[in-house]
Amino acid sequence: MQKNIMQKGIVVALLATLCCLLWGSAFPLIKIGYNLFKIDTSDSMSIILFAGIRFFIAGILCVLFLSVKNKKIVLPQKNSGKNILILCLFQTVIQYLFFYLGLARTSGVKASIVESFSVFAALIISVFIFKQEKISMAKIIGCCVGIFGVVLVNMGGKSAFSFTVGDLFIFISCISYAFSTVFMKKLSLRFSPTILSGYQFMLGGLIMMICGFAFGGRIETISIKGIFVLLFLAFISACAYSLWSVLLKYNPVSKVAVFGFLNPVFGVILSAILLKEGSVLSLKNILALVICCLGIYLVNSEKKAE
Repeated sequence: MQKNIMQKGIVVALLATLCCLLWGSAFPLIKIGYNLFKIDTSDSMSIILFAGIRFFIAGILCVLFLSVKNKKIVLPQKNSGKNILILCLFQTVIQYLFFYLGLARTSGVKASIVESFSVFAALIISVFIFKQEKISMAKIIGCCVGIFGVVLVNMGGKSAFSFTVGDLFIFISCISYAFSTVFMKKLSLRFSPTILSGYQFMLGGLIMMICGFAFGGRIETISIKGIFVLLFLAFISACAYSLWSVLLKYNPVSKVAVFGFLNPVFGVILSAILLKEGSVLSLKNILALVICCLGIYLVNSEKKAE
């Protein structure tokens, strides 16, 4: 029953869009969190420490939810330890270490554009390395259209398109995320996606906290508002990634991953609302959203042949 429901186009679209909406809200909320905790945006190690705390709490929330649901403490499944380690390295540690280090060395505009290639990378890795599905012209065109939508929503920023060390770090983060997406697809066939998500977040968050603190990262200003924002950011990670993992379990990688083009679009729109950065209903934002949706439609427009 769950399998049939999770494979319905409308269900995939609604849940994947919800995940992207939650992830998009993280962009402005992270900036708000930095302000509330008095974290300098140039202090990479304090940012990594902050991110590590967020992901560690996200893991606790995942495990706590399942434990309450099952009326017992949920532990990692047998023989899943090595897989949790691999997943946490690609999904949390490598991705976010390089993302935050890269973001400190490039603009948010360029970071969003480079990061959008993770959808294309996930498709290529799924097709040519893990052979989980087949490539098609519709998928290639859909990915190109989606990337154009991300470029459009970021147009107007003060950013030259030269390739810097920061951009390289963002690209490494992008590839790491793509691998984690395909790994989760593969592992979720054998293990519970939510348990995998919970324990990989806890382990990855712990590693990031240790790295951030060891290299000088500190969080010295604490407030009730700051704690609330941090807890909500943790909830975003726990909820969105758990839902995303379940969708990957029952659907081709391309069908789910392509919705990732909506992340930066929602990020820009929600930043306009929460941070007063630009106009929500600008023609550029509306066109970008429409174009990204067109890319998603193209990738999912083929008859089921996989």
